[in-house]
Order: sequence, then structure tokens, then C-alpha cells
Amino acid sequence: MASLTEVIAALDDELAIADFEDYAPNGLQVPGPSEVGTVVTGVSAQAELFERAAKAGADLVLVHHGLFWEGTPRRLDATAKRRLKLLFDHDMALAAYHLPLDAHPRLGNNAIICERLGLVGPAPFGLHRGRPVGWAARAPGEGLTIGELVDRVAALTGRWPLVFDSGPERVRSLGVVSGGASSSLDEAIERGLDAFLTGEPTERVMGQARESGVHFIAAGHYATETFGVRALGELLSGRFGLRHQFADVPNPI
Repeated sequence: MASLTEVIAALDDELAIADFEDYAPNGLQVPGPSEVGTVVTGVSAQAELFERAAKAGADLVLVHHGLFWEGTPRRLDATAKRRLKLLFDHDMALAAYHLPLDAHPRLGNNAIICERLGLVGPAPFGLHRGRPVGWAARAPGEGLTIGELVDRVAALTGRWPLVFDSGPERVRSLGVVSGGASSSLDEAIERGLDAFLTGEPTERVMGQARESGVHFIAAGHYATETFGVRALGELLSGRFGLRHQFADVPNPI
């Protein structure tokens, strides 16, 4: 067991949450028990995740997408009530880490994607609210064909991505920003990268990629953001001896 206060403080410090202007509050969002023995991680705060966490005996639920966002109503609706009731009834705390988890150079979604795709030399990329949250990296040697790159992405995420293969024959440079970051295609074009990988597309990116000669890969918002929370769970397991379980609630988006 570990103190909830100590666990949250360690996460806040590791992810340097004070350095980010985010769309949502980072850190503890809903209090729970004073001591934590089991942490369940998942991508998005929702009822199914909380039900699975309760069955696993979670004291802390740790997510990438929390309950509270800019622009959401300030009153509680039935969906919010159900979610909070599950947390309260089972005495589970909820913590969420958004942009700080995308950006982390070791535990972040984008750093892990670059590493597992076999990319090298990552440099900050993907400016969001004044801070880069992604990475631009290189494929070693002579680079990869777009087919080879897409095969690696599919193997990593467990799904076939949407691809606009409009770039050069061999991919030597790639920008990576997980989730809903198709706007970072602009930065990839400006920096002369061969390809850009994100989670989900917007309508404009097909024409933009084709006309700019850049490969665009959308590998799924959910699928590209399972890595960071898993890594945080393993960090807590190793540092505090907590039991960790990742709850997969697949989302095709």
C-alpha cells in the first residue's frame, strides 16, 4: 500500500504538470481512499472502465482522458452522475494526465510510439498551447518504404491505419503526435518531414497531404494513446509495489 497523496505527487512531479497549459485539469480529479494498493489504467474515463476497475478492486483509476474538459457544461448530467456514482460507491480515486503524458520523453505516448517503430534521434515536435507534445524522428539507414512503415504501425496498434500515401518513396523522417492532432500536419510540412502519424484525421488532411507530398497516417485516437497510461501504471507498480492492471475498452475512433 502507498499513500494516495504520495502517489499523485510522484505522478505530478514526473510529468511536470505545472509546465503545461492544457485543455483539462491534470492530476487528481476525484478523491478516493487515503491508501492505494491497486491501480487500474485506461485511456478514457467512462462507466465501462470504472466498472472493470471496481471488479479489479481498484483504489485508483488512472486515465489519459479525464472527466473534465474546457467547454463542457458546468452542471452534471445523467452520464456524469453515473460515472461519479461508480467512483464514489466503490471508493475509487480518479487521476488524469493529458498533454503532459503525450509529451513525456520516456513514458509518453509519442516517445513510446517512436521507440517501438524503430525510429531514432527524436526531437521535439507538435506544438500545442506553447509546448511540443510529440516527436520528430528518423528511420535508420536508408529509411522505410511507406508499406514497411504502415506494417509496423499496424502491428503496434493492432489495427490497420488510414493512410494517404502521398510522400516520397522512402520515409526517412516522421512526425508523431498521438490522438486528435491532425493540425500538426502543417508543422510536418513546414519542417520538410516525409510523413506524419497521428490518431484521427480531419477532412482537410487528404488534399493537404497529397498537395504537399507528405504521407499521412491516422492510426486511431484510442489505439495511439494506450501506451502512456500503461507505462504510468508500470512505473507505480515498480516504485510503490502497487498491483497494476490495464483495462482495455477498445474504441474504433
